Amino acid sequence: MSQAKIRIHPTALIDPAAELADDVEVGAYSVVGPHVKIGAGTMVASHVVIEGRTTIGERNRIASFNAIGGEPQDKKYAGEPTRLKIGDDNLIREFGTYNVGTEQGGGVTRIGNDNWIMAYVHVAHDCIVGSHTIFANKAQIAGHAEVGDWAILGGDTGVHQFVRIGAHAFTGIGTMLRQDVPPFVMVSGDPAAPHGINVEGLKRRGFDAPTISALRRAYKSLYRSGLTLDEARTSIEAQLGEGGDAAPALGQLNAFLGSATRGIVR
Repeated sequence: MSQAKIRIHPTALIDPAAELADDVEVGAYSVVGPHVKIGAGTMVASHVVIEGRTTIGERNRIASFNAIGGEPQDKKYAGEPTRLKIGDDNLIREFGTYNVGTEQGGGVTRIGNDNWIMAYVHVAHDCIVGSHTIFANKAQIAGHAEVGDWAILGGDTGVHQFVRIGAHAFTGIGTMLRQDVPPFVMVSGDPAAPHGINVEGLKRRGFDAPTISALRRAYKSLYRSGLTLDEARTSIEAQLGEGGDAAPALGQLNAFLGSATRGIVR
């Protein structure tokens, strides 16, 4: 690491074994541990602790008072060399906690690229967060949870262990999730209840009208028809058989439903 080129505040504590790209910025009183790697263009504000076997990619912006790479809040953890991996172009706002994984959960907590993560968020051990997500203030996901690409978690959303949130899903403020949320679906409340397809989000991301219409039809099969989950999946498979531009989205929805182990919000 080239101390002459790295823009590090004199009060920051950077372990000599840490690997930082030449243009990384580290603010006042931040601490970076020996097993940490930080990629080019990343900015770490003041009073941030980055520890554990943590790898952070390029062009991330990490605000003050975050605790990144800490031990999992899991009594089974006994100091194993587990990891936290954060991708590129993420914004991580203040007072968040992001833990390394556990051996029982695969050993790695992962956060993808271009995520917008607001204040007081918690990402627990062994979680998998995709890319382009939004976590509003105080969204909290427990161990082994998964959040798909483009999902949006409203403020104060709480996610139970092992729950999965599908791509393009949306949770309202104060939502409590104990079961999976299918892709494209909006839910809110405690207990969570479905409230239609995330139409506005899909429009903003370029989904065409026929695909959105097909997803609305699939939603009716799943939530409005009185069908069992297996019967609803059969109905969606029939839609898939019709082909067309909506097939990839319908296939993604049906595959998610087929892999649900905790049940889905219904």
